Amino acid sequence: MDQEQAEVDPEDAECLAQAIYFEARGEQDAGKRAVAAVVLNRVAQPEFPDTVCGVVRDGGERPPCQFSWWCDGKSDAPTDEVAWSEALSVANEALQGLENDSTEGALFFHHTSVRPGWRRVFQRTVRIGPHIFYRVPQEADTGGEGG
Repeated sequence: MDQEQAEVDPEDAECLAQAIYFEARGEQDAGKRAVAAVVLNRVAQPEFPDTVCGVVRDGGERPPCQFSWWCDGKSDAPTDEVAWSEALSVANEALQGLENDSTEGALFFHHTSVRPGWRRVFQRTVRIGPHIFYRVPQEADTGGEGG
């Protein structure tokens, strides 16, 4: 078994850790890993930016943006050292490919306290902690053959 770990870009780790910190701080590890999975799932899709930081910052610093904490005008500097350390750890593991995607390919999520209209367009995959995850419906999911 190869003991060498993939090298992680520090900027990618910081951007992914910010998303984890601001979206899932205080949640169990499963919730943090799920947020990381969504960001990495987006990186792999052509309709989203092809870098972690590009995905996290997609839409710019003014609404509308992909992650409300990024464009809310508030500081994005972590203030909880323990939570930041946990977010960095999860980010590094995810970027090294050490995590499985518990979201079943989700590209979107929202907190259970909100009910965005876009949720009706996508296929719900799982609920992890206080977040519900969604992916784009696929032809196979509806039994269609395409055409």
